[in-house]
Amino acid sequence: MLVLSRQRDETIVIGDDIEITVVDIRGEKVRLGISAPPHVPVHRKEVYEAIKRENAAAAEAKGQTPKVESLALRKHREDEGKPETGGKTG
Repeated sequence: MLVLSRQRDETIVIGDDIEITVVDIRGEKVRLGISAPPHVPVHRKEVYEAIKRENAAAAEAKGQTPKVESLALRKHREDEGKPETGGKTG
């Protein structure tokens, strides 16, 4: 695991097209802004784990091997049409 120290408004770059910026730090909480291409699903870990469980259950019901990426991509596409939340105001 790579461990980096960043301050507010500093960015980490992953590959050529993913950026993670420290937006705010309040007490023990850090707010991150993530810029990634539409084809790259970005989830909190607990959401990703729920997607994996749902996918495994659906695959088991159909007698198939679970594919985490396919459900993650579908969820990402569904979210693309929704307005963003948690953005800056003012």
